[in-house]
Amino acid sequence: MTVAKITDQEWTFLETVARAAFANPFGDTRDDLDILIGGASPGSSPDEILTSVLTRVATQVESLRARGVAELRAVEGNRREVLRRFFLFHVFHRYVDHFDRLIQAQLQAGDKPCRVGFAGDALGEMARFGLSEDEAERTFAVFYQLRRAFYFIRNGLVGSSPSMKALRRHLWDCVFTHDIRWFEAGLWNRMEEFSILLLGETGTGKGAAAAAIGRSGFIPYDRAANGFPESFTQNFVAINLSQYSEGVLESELFGHKKGAFTGAVENHEGLFSRCAPHGVIFLDEIGDVSVPVQIKLLQVLQERVFYPVGSHEARRFSGRIVAATNRPLDDMMLGGRFREDLYYRLCSDVVTIPPLRERLGEDPEELDNLIAAILSRVAGQQVPARERQLVKKVIRRDVGVDYDWPGNVRELEQAVKRIILTGRYQVVRREKGLGRADRIAAGMREGSLGAEELLAAYCGLLYDTCGTYEEVARRTRLDRRTVKKYVQMGDHA
Repeated sequence: MTVAKITDQEWTFLETVARAAFANPFGDTRDDLDILIGGASPGSSPDEILTSVLTRVATQVESLRARGVAELRAVEGNRREVLRRFFLFHVFHRYVDHFDRLIQAQLQAGDKPCRVGFAGDALGEMARFGLSEDEAERTFAVFYQLRRAFYFIRNGLVGSSPSMKALRRHLWDCVFTHDIRWFEAGLWNRMEEFSILLLGETGTGKGAAAAAIGRSGFIPYDRAANGFPESFTQNFVAINLSQYSEGVLESELFGHKKGAFTGAVENHEGLFSRCAPHGVIFLDEIGDVSVPVQIKLLQVLQERVFYPVGSHEARRFSGRIVAATNRPLDDMMLGGRFREDLYYRLCSDVVTIPPLRERLGEDPEELDNLIAAILSRVAGQQVPARERQLVKKVIRRDVGVDYDWPGNVRELEQAVKRIILTGRYQVVRREKGLGRADRIAAGMREGSLGAEELLAAYCGLLYDTCGTYEEVARRTRLDRRTVKKYVQMGDHA
């Protein structure tokens, strides 16, 4: 048989590469496999390790071709699967740079899908290895998805601390599952069944984590159009649920029919209607919505249908839900302010974003990495080490090494910007050990609170107790937007 021409030693090598083909790139297993495959010397850089891997794999491919055994149709069972993954590892890495350029081009083009000029070559290579046309096209789409996920998880969630490394591994699993065999067997087209709940303090990066998941969904390849029918930029849509009153929020989410209420002068397509077939909707501040809206969201998750305001016509939603909150949902469920059935529909997986103080405590270099990333984003290019060290020196001077960064990465970003503008970063110190009510009482005794500070503190205290802006507005007899402003002012005081 043809398989006899492949030696046992070669099969061992092929099996190792096959294991690496779809391994989590943010996990230790993939790193270990790369060293084993490439045989790089100790102390080699990641680029040197990858180069040695690709060189050895390419050499093995050419050897198999020369002997006429680079053909999947001649192999069956597990050995066919090993050989298939080996070939796909080779093809994928041959076109990595092309996929990266496609991602950059699509970011520039926005919602208009880009043509994929290299698709024909990649599909042709897979066909020569014995993949069917349908299998090759689906695999090409998965290749694009793999590269997008790597790009957005790596670039959107910077950090070298153990907790950030674990977060990146976790997010990869949210996109592809922990075992790619589940994904390849059919879940590639059914990941909308898996809602994700992101938890974490304000400013930790829940939006970046959601965007990494949302921009990494499967998009089928369309051979006739020589491209992907949807742009990943269009496939991720986000809404901050705390920005809207209940009535307006329902219209924003589900749309409304003309004449449904005063001011509804025309039909309005809500977020769920506008979501692309393979899209992701990010519901930020899910802990701030009222129970009636929670019930409607539950219906979408359970039945995959929703009704625009004023309409009895069911609309279907086929996208994926990612939700986030910094609120204590356990306490809210006990108090009846958040429905348990909605919680359990949202949490196919729960991802906790680590606070900045935890990251800095784990790895002293975390601050350097974040400063470098923030400066590069602000400047639009890499900033020299001297400028990065100057920013770090000012931070250490003005806040010290034990500052707990209550605003997390968002606060650090504003600190860097303020240092660029003013050369300093001054913070208002909170009194440790005092709750909000105690701080209000202490401020009143001392006569140190201005009217706005007092109102902000009181609104924040009520919000901690009631859980919604609407209830705080009712008790204070202020409008909702004013309440939200004061609550957020108190949170950052």
